[in-house]
Amino acid sequence: MPLAQLLEQYVSLGIFLVAAALSALSYLAWRRERDRRMGIVTAGYAMFALYGLIVFLEYPLLPYVPYTTLELLEHGSAVLILGGLIAFFLALTRD
Repeated sequence: MPLAQLLEQYVSLGIFLVAAALSALSYLAWRRERDRRMGIVTAGYAMFALYGLIVFLEYPLLPYVPYTTLELLEHGSAVLILGGLIAFFLALTRD
């Protein structure tokens, strides 16, 4: 695997692990506080984790899923980043 693909794999795995951990911690805080904003933050982190997982699994799934489908899924999952950013904005601006 070329260096660029390895870098993408490791960074995506890191995004997945960190975002999943932060989502879990935010969920625990939401359960304790029942604050709506923490629920929104949990959803935002979950979107980042899902994005990282999708990008990480692109190359291992290549032998099983057509390349065009994987590329469409990877590039389409960028919408999750947008959703996560909107979620954080909503959490900051809600009263």
